[in-house]
Amino acid sequence: MLNIALFGPPGAGKGTQARLLAEKYKLTYISTGDILRKEIADKTKLGLEAKSVIEKGGLVDDEIIVQIIEASIEMNPDSNGILFDGFPRTYAQAYILEGLLLKMNTKLNCLLSLEVPREILLQRMLKRYESEKRSDDTLEVIEKRLHEYDEKTIPVIDFYREQAKYFPVSGIGSVDEVNNVLIETIEKVLSQTWINIVLFGPPGSGKGTQAKKLAKKFKLVYVSTGEMIRHEIEQQTEWGKIAQPFLDNGDIVPDDIAIRLIERKIQKFPEAKGFIFKGFPSTLVQAYILDGLLKRLDSSVSAVLEIKTSALQSMKRLVARSKTPNARIYDRDTDIIIHRLEVFEQRTAGVAEYYKKQGKFKNFEGNRDESILFDELSCAIAQAIKEVRK
Repeated sequence: MLNIALFGPPGAGKGTQARLLAEKYKLTYISTGDILRKEIADKTKLGLEAKSVIEKGGLVDDEIIVQIIEASIEMNPDSNGILFDGFPRTYAQAYILEGLLLKMNTKLNCLLSLEVPREILLQRMLKRYESEKRSDDTLEVIEKRLHEYDEKTIPVIDFYREQAKYFPVSGIGSVDEVNNVLIETIEKVLSQTWINIVLFGPPGSGKGTQAKKLAKKFKLVYVSTGEMIRHEIEQQTEWGKIAQPFLDNGDIVPDDIAIRLIERKIQKFPEAKGFIFKGFPSTLVQAYILDGLLKRLDSSVSAVLEIKTSALQSMKRLVARSKTPNARIYDRDTDIIIHRLEVFEQRTAGVAEYYKKQGKFKNFEGNRDESILFDELSCAIAQAIKEVRK
């Protein structure tokens, strides 16, 4: 989802720009001001409560605002995202918005702040008063609204600046000129969104071969827990010594070790555009772990691509690999190969179901030409990128 907050003082042109952006990106448009004015016009209970506050230039109680926003969100469950116009306006509302979006398993991508000098704001709102006769556009109320903005809403900027989500944009110029700058800013934010792909499948399915090629094509960082663990074993590190008996027997290495290795790998690539995870997660618990790990980094899994192969085909490939320089210790023992395939079958079913429910899971037939499979996986990743950055 793409979630945007359009921010700025009264008269900055938020309403006009918000509608244009909502239409372009197919977002649910939520204007607390518009909704409140409708509630007032309809003389609803919420409208009557809000009317006197708005007419004096004050800010409506958060309890009323939250009810309005939640109702608007529930009306559009299949939206590509949400564009908030006029919310959050206070430091407390910034936290409220975090909670609302967390409840939806999403987050705010950016806060775009329209910057307009005070004298121009006054001119715009007085002109609007002449044409629309809005009760909140008289000079006295305008002055109070701008004072409220300075007092209560400037701290919101600091809240999002600390998260690197605050983007000031000049509100001076024609509607089209300002809109173009806003779109450029949004596109820049979207281009920085991580793409995280999980390549999933049984031992011998060809995950490693495909993952390396895909990482190179899409400029993603290749993360193989198996390779990292084998390196730790070769170096005889503490983690390697703990992991070796598990790996030798074809069992899953303790999650604590895998987590530390993945965290270390991610930290080495602060400029990464995203990651391709091969070999992790291989259990439902590990799927929870990866989601939590990426959530801490303000990211998430974009797509899970399964390469399906029969047990017989996997066996043939692993036995064949055992006769090459790329052989693993566990490739040379048929009993261990069978054990690894059984472990995969028993413990990974929950992973597939977990990501299917999120609409992120796709499977591909692995018993065929590598180049054809590569092309199909490439198309799936390209589509995932389009979905994440639309």
